[in-house]
Amino acid sequence: DETLFNNAMRGMLTKLDSYAEFLDAEAYENLRAFTQGDVGDVGIKAIYRAEIGYWTVTEVLVGSPADKKGVTIGDYLHQIGEFKLDDERQPNDVKQLLTGIAGSQIDVVVSKEGRRKRAITLQRNNTRTQTIETRLVDGIAVIKLPAFQDTTRETIVQSLIDLESPIAGILIDVRDNPGGVLTSAVDVASLFMSDTEVVQVKGRQGDPRTLMTKGSAILESLPDVILQNRYSASAAEVLSSSLQAEKRATIVGETSYGKGSVQSVIALNDEQAVKLTVAHYLTASGVKIDKVGVRPDQSLSGSERTWEQQGLALLRAQI
Repeated sequence: DETLFNNAMRGMLTKLDSYAEFLDAEAYENLRAFTQGDVGDVGIKAIYRAEIGYWTVTEVLVGSPADKKGVTIGDYLHQIGEFKLDDERQPNDVKQLLTGIAGSQIDVVVSKEGRRKRAITLQRNNTRTQTIETRLVDGIAVIKLPAFQDTTRETIVQSLIDLESPIAGILIDVRDNPGGVLTSAVDVASLFMSDTEVVQVKGRQGDPRTLMTKGSAILESLPDVILQNRYSASAAEVLSSSLQAEKRATIVGETSYGKGSVQSVIALNDEQAVKLTVAHYLTASGVKIDKVGVRPDQSLSGSERTWEQQGLALLRAQI
């Protein structure tokens, strides 16, 4: 009975919009863990096999969401979410599409050799703790933000203190950042700007609600570059768009994902919850981000391995 109920709730909510979800006990706990630093995936790895023209599953973790849904090594992986997989996709594309906020779900299309394709919904319950990496490169602090959690602002500040060296500029790397806690992005923006509108949140009814910076903008005097890619989404786009609008940072990379919807988690009991889309966010000036993304001030091409160096070079020119 419990399995039937969970499946029925999950199917019903999934059809409301692409981000509405039913959270069972495991997914709900993982989502709560995410706010403290966890992200999740579905427990598989895949490579493209040119000789057969398919992405093929090469690893399935025992007990993972994919394993529980019958995905096995050798299965073909055809689609992840709305993205069809072909020879133009890169291994990092597949990895990032399967990775996201712990407890969230993703639809995938798989098949076994010679059999029909089947669509399954997998929850990202294979969790791991993400850490904010901060290092000093020629007097510039490079901060890698994997997601936005409750403690992100405090962790950034402490990591800069731990460098124990003068800082001439900051490069924030939000590539592959799926977003997270919206107010965390506002808190991070508040490190660089004071008394400034960061984002508008618009529900179905009423006027948009504007979120402002708060606290001390202790990094306000330092030049800043934000490095983003097509998987930078949600809260990452809030940070980029707000600093871009105030000409407080130079955005480099490529146009971001374009997720401008806000989800609210409604607890049903201590072990189950419903996640519903309750609003959309706009830039501080009212510009739509959903399905549009944030366009960079300077586009970067070629291997992403070179992007950090290009961003650093741009930042050095501003110092």
